[in-house]
Amino acid sequence: MYETILFPTDGSDHSATVAEHAVDVAQTRNAALHVFSVVDDRAFLVLDDDRVEGVRTDLEENALEAIDRAATLATERGLETETTIETGHPAECILEYADEHDTDLIVMGTSGDDYENNVVGSVSQRVVRSASTPVLTVGPNV
Repeated sequence: MYETILFPTDGSDHSATVAEHAVDVAQTRNAALHVFSVVDDRAFLVLDDDRVEGVRTDLEENALEAIDRAATLATERGLETETTIETGHPAECILEYADEHDTDLIVMGTSGDDYENNVVGSVSQRVVRSASTPVLTVGPNV
């Protein structure tokens, strides 16, 4: 039933817990795990032009670190793993990636680091509402 699982990560503290769930499901189902991160380009809209490149570099480094952590966990547990970083609106990129790669399940956190103010983050909410595949969400207190 689940042959390809997508784990979108933002590198938040909560994402390590979500990664454990994604890896567990992938191991149980002998599925490939796609670890995915998005550099949110909406941040660039409010920046002075001279700051954009520095912020872009920081966000790309954070995304790389986030996927590396999850991919290392997955490969240590013997999973076939693919990693990708894209730039754009996170929810749109996640949904497009899931469709283009025929993923069978998306495993993601309910919110990023600001979970105290947002029970379900806007990215998670949009993915849950719009995905053409099941979405397993993992809350911050799991």
